[in-house]
Amino acid sequence: MDEFFQRNLPHYHLPNAAYFITFRLAGSLPVEAWKRLKEEYELEKRLLSSKFKGHELQEERYKTQKRHFARFDALLDHPKDSPRWLAEPRFAEIITRELHALHPTHYRLHAYCLMSNHCHLLIDQQDIPHPPSLVDGKHYTAVSHAMRLLKGRTGYACAALLGRKGAFWQHESYDHVVRDEKEFMRILDYIVNNPVKAGLVEDWQDWSNTYVNPNLL
Repeated sequence: MDEFFQRNLPHYHLPNAAYFITFRLAGSLPVEAWKRLKEEYELEKRLLSSKFKGHELQEERYKTQKRHFARFDALLDHPKDSPRWLAEPRFAEIITRELHALHPTHYRLHAYCLMSNHCHLLIDQQDIPHPPSLVDGKHYTAVSHAMRLLKGRTGYACAALLGRKGAFWQHESYDHVVRDEKEFMRILDYIVNNPVKAGLVEDWQDWSNTYVNPNLL
């Protein structure tokens, strides 16, 4: 059964699915820029609902979601006055170590790319059990639990390095269910070529904070 979570972004968590996830530093986008993106996205979705129905509506929403993410990621790839802690090896090492530490207990790790202010992650949840409910009654899917651990542990360690309190990561993450093998390979290509697209390297293998599971090569 699909599970739906609504905060600021929609999250559809399917058991055994593959996921493309992007999470970013707190303050990595100006509030006004993020608000404008969100308003544009909501407007586009309302217009689609007035024009399409059923499967056609789902397909058009999918295309709109891709365009929305492209605009979002383009802003992250060219930061101005925003934190860029992930470009520093001491922070990158903490995050990459935890990305691998959670495999294969909490997800199966396929690929990631750590940019200066955000991270793209490709995982799957094949045979990963749902975690038990917390003492306070909150319920997490395997995906949301894994992201809670990843962001919680790395955020705490990185904030300690900075010698400050407060959020290291933006609360929200972007997650997308990978629909089929063709989309999986397209997303994998997108992830590894993010530094190339941003003009940081000419070959994706030259970016030290990109990882691809050897089984995929």
